Amino acid sequence: MKYDVSLELENRQESYSFGDVAKQANGSAWIKSGKTVILATVVIDETEIVKDDFLPLTVQYIEKTYAAGKIPGGFFKRETKPSDFETLTSRIVDRSLRPLFPKGFGHPAQITIMVFSADAESDLQVLALNAASAALYTSDIDINTSVSAVRAAKVDGELVLNPTLPQLKSSTLDLYLSGTKDDLLMIEMRSFGGESVEVNDMIIDPLLDPTMGATVMSSHISNAMGEDELIEVFEKTQEVLFDTNSKYENAFANSKKEVVALDLKAHAINDDMVSFVRENHMSDIKSAMNQMAKSERSTALRQLRKNIIANKDEWADVESEVALKDAIEKVKKELVRSQILNEKVRADGRALTEVRPISIDTNVLPNAHSSCLFTRGQTQALVVLTMGGPKDAQMFESLTDSGTQNENFMVHYNFPGFSVGEASPVMGTKRRELGHGNLAKRALEPVVDLDGQTVRLVSEILESNGSSSMATVCGGYMALRAADIDTSDTVAGIAMGMVSDGDNYAILSDIMGLEDHDGDMDFKVTGSKDGITAMQMDIKLGGISLDVLKEALYQAKEGRSHIIDIMLDAEKEIEFNDGVLPSVDFFHIDPSFIGEVIGQAGKTIREMIEKFEVAIDIDKKDGKVKITGKNKDGVAGARGQIEGIVNTPKVAKIKYEVGDKHEGTVKRIVDFGAFIELPDGTDGLLHISKISDKRVDKVSDVLSEGEKITVEILEFKGNKISLGRA
Repeated sequence: MKYDVSLELENRQESYSFGDVAKQANGSAWIKSGKTVILATVVIDETEIVKDDFLPLTVQYIEKTYAAGKIPGGFFKRETKPSDFETLTSRIVDRSLRPLFPKGFGHPAQITIMVFSADAESDLQVLALNAASAALYTSDIDINTSVSAVRAAKVDGELVLNPTLPQLKSSTLDLYLSGTKDDLLMIEMRSFGGESVEVNDMIIDPLLDPTMGATVMSSHISNAMGEDELIEVFEKTQEVLFDTNSKYENAFANSKKEVVALDLKAHAINDDMVSFVRENHMSDIKSAMNQMAKSERSTALRQLRKNIIANKDEWADVESEVALKDAIEKVKKELVRSQILNEKVRADGRALTEVRPISIDTNVLPNAHSSCLFTRGQTQALVVLTMGGPKDAQMFESLTDSGTQNENFMVHYNFPGFSVGEASPVMGTKRRELGHGNLAKRALEPVVDLDGQTVRLVSEILESNGSSSMATVCGGYMALRAADIDTSDTVAGIAMGMVSDGDNYAILSDIMGLEDHDGDMDFKVTGSKDGITAMQMDIKLGGISLDVLKEALYQAKEGRSHIIDIMLDAEKEIEFNDGVLPSVDFFHIDPSFIGEVIGQAGKTIREMIEKFEVAIDIDKKDGKVKITGKNKDGVAGARGQIEGIVNTPKVAKIKYEVGDKHEGTVKRIVDFGAFIELPDGTDGLLHISKISDKRVDKVSDVLSEGEKITVEILEFKGNKISLGRA
């Protein structure tokens, strides 16, 4: 392959070939970085223009398993439906490139990104966007702005830009940004929870808890990032975006195709209709704005449109009705924005920093492991938690990892049509639902240390008027606590917005659907009172400085703190579903007692498992014990028996010799004899033929459990001791 351009970029090299493959597409770019090869193509339908007021853009990111020398797993040996990673990557590219298309662009457009070769070092999401942008920039579509991506990691406390995948796996930060030379278009951020080692100055008897006798202790932390530190990272990454896009635009200039002339949709607003609505129906629009549910507001505006047409016969045709709808929408948007900017009051009467009323009800579902009904204004999420073991984890394969991976923390988000008053059937998971669930997962995962457990959170959105993903975060955290799962921080989420007209701007906390639709910026921030665990922003900063963004982040922190205080109060009222809630307990024992806990041939531990209906895992190196059971009573009983064994003074082992005689206790009677517990706790077998000089037909006729008898050591068979009656 002949490459037209090779570039040295931040922490990687990229080579591009244009026009050698996929020549019938409007634009194509073949990119090679390391051993990764990606083809991106752009195709538009020049003969069709959609009439609706939206950009008909579709982005598909596709991974081929042969790219990593793999054959698809499962029954079907060809690639089938997209993986979650493919879908989320498609969404990232779409959100980054959609702002580039001019207003009125109505030709169906398809961007396809295919991974033909992949190595374990390359960041496929960064390369996918860069390849797609290169294909779009050099195509015959009149787009003259390059977009690129940069990822930031924090490895051993140091900021690393465009890390390798191995570096990212050891990072406490994953920050993905995309933008042009001048504008930041999109941000995806999450922190990674981990272990923190602390010096232990407490003096505690190590026999009570061996870990407390050590000089260090470890605890789980979320690694949430503070607002000031995050802004510093933004500043450095914006410098990289400027440098990278400058290099792209200079290097790709000679590869651009001749621009094809395309018709744009004319979307002129009828000024006469706008003036009429302003002069005669401002009060009606204000009344409609007060209908806070999307369905109610739409109904009120539709009725206003019909009332106007009923009195204006000349506007009764279809085209005029569409124009009138646009005029009403324009006046409504102006009213929403001017009220916020000039009066500092929002459509529902709230102050700019005010959060809608919140109510929290936990464990409303008696037969679920835990649940939370979280309501904020007219947004309501029912989040349900189910606990499982390691075998319940979601298995998946990624292109750059060897073998199958397991995901033991899942968040599934569902958005049925009835939540916004739409008469639509419940269908399969859409990209938006997958994206919102992934955001909630990234928000909550850093504060949870599951240690082998599997947890699935399902968020059913029952009502939505903005910020349902943030309701999922809040409800998800409360469901974790309602399942008695420990967390290292209390996490909440809030959706922020902004309205601006140049120098004058207003930052909005906890935006509703109307403000999302008519505002200039929408970003979602999750975290604790101290820092941010996840963030998702779809913005175009333009003239908005990072100082304003910092102000917005601190206002979000204030809103989160308010929500967290309400959640902490609700946490005090939690009543666990003890009858159905599985229980897990972790503690340490002295490793030297593990043999006694397990028992001869595993007998002791098996008896506990059967008696208390639990699963018991013991780490033989450090004495860590994990007990999992269907209820707390069983787990507590098993722990009590283990601690009873550990706290019983150890009897020194006796070195037995053949011919020695000892008093023992009949521990268990079987058909072929009796097991006798010797003085140091060791068991020996007294065979039925050795019990008496006379014939014994039934052991229980001669011996009874608990009886003290004197026995003689006859022989050793490996670890087994054969006894006779003395």
